[in-house]
Amino acid sequence: MEGLEITVLLGLAILAGTALAPRLRVATPLLLVVIGLLLGFVPALREIQLPPETVLLLFLPVMLFWESLTTSLRAIRRSLRYIVPMSTLLVVASAFAVAGIASAFGMPWQTGLLLGAAVAPPDATAVAALGRLLPQRMFMKLKAESLTNDGTALVVYAIALSVALGDDITPWSITATVLVSYLGGAAAGIAVAALAYLALRRAHSAIVINTTLLLVPFTAFLLAELIGASGVLAVVFAGLIVAWMLPRITTAASRRQANAAWPFGVYLLNGALFVLIGLEVQYVVNDIPGRLIGTLLLVSVAAWIALIVVRYLFLLLFAPFSHPAGGQLFGDNRARIVNTMAGFRGAVSLAIALSVPVTVNGSGDLSGRDAIVFVTAGVILLSLLVQGPLLPAIVRWARLPEDAAAEEEYELAQRAISGAALAALDDIAAEHGISADVRDRARREGYEMLELANARAYARQRQRQTDDAQIAELETMLDEPDAADTGPVPEIGEVPPRTTTVGSAGGTAAASALQMLATSDGIDLTQRSPIQKHEEATRLRLALLDRERAVLHRMRREGTIDDLVVRRIEAHLDLEEMRLSGIEQLD
Repeated sequence: MEGLEITVLLGLAILAGTALAPRLRVATPLLLVVIGLLLGFVPALREIQLPPETVLLLFLPVMLFWESLTTSLRAIRRSLRYIVPMSTLLVVASAFAVAGIASAFGMPWQTGLLLGAAVAPPDATAVAALGRLLPQRMFMKLKAESLTNDGTALVVYAIALSVALGDDITPWSITATVLVSYLGGAAAGIAVAALAYLALRRAHSAIVINTTLLLVPFTAFLLAELIGASGVLAVVFAGLIVAWMLPRITTAASRRQANAAWPFGVYLLNGALFVLIGLEVQYVVNDIPGRLIGTLLLVSVAAWIALIVVRYLFLLLFAPFSHPAGGQLFGDNRARIVNTMAGFRGAVSLAIALSVPVTVNGSGDLSGRDAIVFVTAGVILLSLLVQGPLLPAIVRWARLPEDAAAEEEYELAQRAISGAALAALDDIAAEHGISADVRDRARREGYEMLELANARAYARQRQRQTDDAQIAELETMLDEPDAADTGPVPEIGEVPPRTTTVGSAGGTAAASALQMLATSDGIDLTQRSPIQKHEEATRLRLALLDRERAVLHRMRREGTIDDLVVRRIEAHLDLEEMRLSGIEQLD
């Protein structure tokens, strides 16, 4: 099929999956894989191939860079004891476990190791798409793990491919490969991020900023490939560094533009990959001799089970060394099972399998590239179509503790930046020559916002206390069957009426002012011009926004609030700034 026809077909498949998934109450990626499988029954569509270089060189840099930008740096720093072994040692252990399983079914050891390298790493995009119902802390750990384990898998793949092709392999050559891959990838990512900072520190155009940021992942990947290092690690390092520098090298307009374009583009790429996985599975199934399908299905199921068992055992053995500093989230067995079932495989595994040269052959029917691609596709399907639907039920069964830290930090940051702006209001007004009435109006609005933030925090605390009390009362009633005769049962979720309504006085005053303006006979020209007051209020509000941003970023540097909380609040500040200063016009 022609490229334009394939593009339209993928677009229609993504549209259908996106529209039908909420109605069918299934995750969109799972439905897209099923749509790909159904399309594969059409012989002409079955011939659509997924070139591995397209995934590794085009799709992967963009998706990894965006996931790096939206990952919590504080969570990574606090969870390094978990992330490092899970993204390195676990990948190696999984690869060798799968190789052992495959060799038990008659696959040569070299071929089995190539298969193990392909299916060992959980996929970052699959985890991001299917793991959002997890507690925030666990989700961030899984996301950080899946960002870096692709690099380990590609190193294992390179070593396994050298063995399969008959090259000389020594401990020194393996050590050199690992060092060049990791250190070279990190160096390439740091270098490209530094160049991006130098290029953007004086840029103000949203188009220039976002075009430069779009080039960062491809440049980092290219530089790493040129020196024989890991392009995956280069993109991840570049993304994490750029994420930390983002407030200093971007503007409100460029951030709003990026926050609209990047998620949409990444969603389309993700959707296309899931549809192509389904199509590729159909192609591989029809390309394999019928007499081998039964054996390969057994290998696929055995490899999938081995990956789950190895991950669980690894989490169990490393639990004493990977406890987070702020809690014991992975300390109990239920959380460990949830973590195990959240390790999805995706397009990266299939791309690694498709990268195996056709010349890789050995003795036996299970020694060729087709067998590796078939089993890899089978493991991906089992991962997405079995683990995916099971995960919500397992999360409900696990009864993981609610992770309310993000909301609490959000409320803390809102109160802190509002209070800091009010404290500096007089100095800022004097510095910008703001009149007293404009300053006082800004003070009233600031106090209203601060009272609203305090009221929300108080309401959350009261709601939590009310819920705990009601749960305890209901448990007591369940333990005492005759308790129903002692009096009426309180309504679940009843909240005491509030004595005041935040903003009601302001709304009445605003309505009165509008009524007075509508019925007035004229405007007092001796007063300050309304246009001048509006300009002063705009200047004052923009200066207060700068003050709020400074406090917000200081709290981030001190580790008081999480990076994701900063992004959430800064998005609101950016909207306010663009409302005041206007939207940048594109040429």
